[in-house]
Amino acid sequence: MFHIGRLSTVDLEEEITPEEDIVRSRPKEIPHNEKLLSLKFESLDYDNSENQLFLEEERRMSHMGFRCLEITRWVICGLIGFLTGLIACMIDIAVEKLAGYKYLAVKQNIEKYTELGGLSISLILWAVLNSAFVMLGSLAVAFLEPIAAGSGIPQIKCFLNGVKIPRVVRLKTLVIKVFGVICSVAGGLAVGKEGPMIHSGAVVAAGVSQGRSTSLKKDFKIFEYFRRDTEKRDFVSAGAAAGVSAAFGAPVGGVLFSLEEGASFWNQLLTWRIFFASMVSTFTLNFFLSIYHGKPGQLSSPGLINFGRFDSDVSSVFIVFRGVLGALFNIINYWLTIFRIRYIHRPCLQVMEAMLVAAVTATVSFAMIYFSNDCQPLGQDNTEEYPLQLFCADGEYNSMATAFFNTPERSVRSLFHNPPGTYNPVTLGVFTLAYFALAVWTYGLTVSAGVFIPSLLIGAAWGRLFGILLSFIIWADPGKYALIGAAAQLGGIVRMTLSLTVILVEATGNVTYGFPIMLVLMTAKIVGDYFIEGLYDVHIKLQSVPFLHWDAPPTSHWLTAREVMSSPVTCFNRVEKVGRIVDVLSNTSTNHNVLIKSKTCLASSRLSQRKLQLKDFRDAYPRFPPIQSIHVSQDERECMMDLTEFMNPTPYTVPQETSLPRVFKLFRALGLRHLVVVDNENRVVGLVTRKDLARYHVGKDGLEELHLAQT
Repeated sequence: MFHIGRLSTVDLEEEITPEEDIVRSRPKEIPHNEKLLSLKFESLDYDNSENQLFLEEERRMSHMGFRCLEITRWVICGLIGFLTGLIACMIDIAVEKLAGYKYLAVKQNIEKYTELGGLSISLILWAVLNSAFVMLGSLAVAFLEPIAAGSGIPQIKCFLNGVKIPRVVRLKTLVIKVFGVICSVAGGLAVGKEGPMIHSGAVVAAGVSQGRSTSLKKDFKIFEYFRRDTEKRDFVSAGAAAGVSAAFGAPVGGVLFSLEEGASFWNQLLTWRIFFASMVSTFTLNFFLSIYHGKPGQLSSPGLINFGRFDSDVSSVFIVFRGVLGALFNIINYWLTIFRIRYIHRPCLQVMEAMLVAAVTATVSFAMIYFSNDCQPLGQDNTEEYPLQLFCADGEYNSMATAFFNTPERSVRSLFHNPPGTYNPVTLGVFTLAYFALAVWTYGLTVSAGVFIPSLLIGAAWGRLFGILLSFIIWADPGKYALIGAAAQLGGIVRMTLSLTVILVEATGNVTYGFPIMLVLMTAKIVGDYFIEGLYDVHIKLQSVPFLHWDAPPTSHWLTAREVMSSPVTCFNRVEKVGRIVDVLSNTSTNHNVLIKSKTCLASSRLSQRKLQLKDFRDAYPRFPPIQSIHVSQDERECMMDLTEFMNPTPYTVPQETSLPRVFKLFRALGLRHLVVVDNENRVVGLVTRKDLARYHVGKDGLEELHLAQT
């Protein structure tokens, strides 16, 4: 028998008509319940179906054929690294140019009206320029591709976990992502471009590895063997790692990020290919940036941090405080996101909010620069890009402007590298509080933006402030405490440990930083986890995604497969009537979850009598035709179809008395789409799907069960 599990799912590729869109946009408030699990997400299938078609193809392939496939995988990883580095270089140059023009125009305007009076005109100019850039980016995201909002890391994390997120790796998403992040950073928002670089690398990997573009309807007839979920997952892991490498100049850190934060399934053979992609990405970025800056012989890392040996006299109280602040960031952003889900769900409102935040950011920055009296001497070795004098004496510049009158990346560099005495404690304290509030408000807007650099900037400011205060008691280098503060703040928000340690060590170029940074990150994670989950996990939870964590809930051993499975099952005979197959697949009241290949088989068997091959399914992957698009005549409904060669004769099965943790471990480790449950006589009694497992979690009152909802 050919068994099909019963699930309530929806077609992710279904187009929404304008009338339906109007109906959906009418409510002024959308209620949100975190106890729900959305049914709109389907699972990817990371397990190979060893049916007759698969075995026949494998038997036909020679040893040299397998060797060629392995070489092709390396070639694809090289292409992924090259293209990701190229995109990162383009983003860097575009942001540098646009932000440079903006800050130069505002600087000249401020200098003009400082003497003539009427600095309010400078404030309006700054706010208008910020809002204009952000408006362009937000319009593109809100109206053209909403999935391009945010950093994209939660979505890629879900994809690698086995969840099919609609449109997350489309070419259109990549274009809007790149354009959006350029506008967001140039618009002065408290955001970074590192997260979107990771998403961009993943999209590049998903596209290159398939040898075609479904968006452009162009098939290059290459890499056809890799058109399946398992292969695409491995390449997307490489793309995410290449994005990290391009963002921080940290190839090893990129590999560990993909392992720790992204990939749910790992392969030792995959490690070196991912490292190769990361190396190519870093080299490509450095090469083209060196050409752009007129120094083609210098291929140094573009990392943010670069100074000497670290002193390990770090205060544990300071580290714990950073963990608490990271948790506070996540808690505030959590409630802000719920507010946005309920009230700011229309595209026009989302664009207006983004423009409001851009204008407020410019206003706060201008006000803090205006009222600051922290003037520093402008020496010959000064490295400030846009030193602003304002009300300071000749030969001096406003220190507060150094923090605000720059892109976040340059502000981080100044906090790390500027000599002691560059900032006074009041300037750093006020700046940190203001930027913390702006960053919390900004993350979650309908713009392409990341949280890495804002977190590093907040932590670096706190750390430098702590170092300055500590220097009144003992000698301390504020720049090195800025590094520790940056690591602790970012770790307290995203809860990364091993990968972030290596990223920062590679960026500093000094392995002696490894132990204190790891100590800081572990402490920040432990303290932060006591209050709330990491920021990416919070947003995954808010989207009601059926995400499977590393382990099942610790108090779930008493639950068995019989209690969590989907049942009853609907069965097909090996040779089944076409009419019954069509009726079962077309039944919208039950929406059975079946191998979509049978739909393609149905279409092909009507049009021709030739024997199907795996290539036929790969040509249709990943947008298989829905059963509603296939017309079947009354005569064809009476025909018989042999399903034997398409079914998996040896699926994974578990007895119905198997405990939930065992089922969970098997399902997650193998990357399954569904797991068959059998009784004592080996008869199929149900199927375990991703939603059956994800709906159980530990809450305040112990083990809780989430409710399933269509939205």
